[in-house]
Amino acid sequence: MGLDMTVLIADRAWLDEVPPGERLERLRDAWYDDATGLWDPDREPLDSGWERPDGPHADRFDVYEFPHGASFKAHFWAGIRWEHCREHVDPRLREPLDTLLGGLFWDGTDGEAEHVDPEVFGDGPGTYGLLLARSPDRVRELAAIWAELTKGPDGGLRAVRPAHDEHAADPHGRIGDLPAFERLLGDWGRILTEAARRGWVVVGLSE
Repeated sequence: MGLDMTVLIADRAWLDEVPPGERLERLRDAWYDDATGLWDPDREPLDSGWERPDGPHADRFDVYEFPHGASFKAHFWAGIRWEHCREHVDPRLREPLDTLLGGLFWDGTDGEAEHVDPEVFGDGPGTYGLLLARSPDRVRELAAIWAELTKGPDGGLRAVRPAHDEHAADPHGRIGDLPAFERLLGDWGRILTEAARRGWVVVGLSE
């Protein structure tokens, strides 16, 4: 079946009402609650990608639905494409993209990038299935990088095209061209921007 990842943003103050080891369970319980309406098979998804829960936790968290679903494969392959072309990208663009991707899903050049801020949920056994947890401060930092990368009429990602086309493109593979890479990062940009606006955490869960 492969690895999955569902991305949520959540109210840090609400999570902090319980000890760190209980926070992830609190978020999962709220997400799984039938009262959210998120599990209704007839529920219409929002065009924006956001799933807003109903019920008592409506103002505590939101879920982001990637177009490719909850599979981690798109994120994995985006990291692979970046590894193939990054050495051929201007350092002024490479360094912020390294930080952004490494802060979300890429394992980095040494395979040891950390994607979890322990202050959010602690580091005990209650963090099973936790792939990503970014504190509000870290979210703001990553959102600022995204904003800087995409400012201007064309956005900085277009400058990756020559390197991507020559060293990373695969017309038959996942995230095989620059538009697909841009779309995936655009989804992450929306997640970071909204979480930063609210001062919330970003969480990636594998169920």
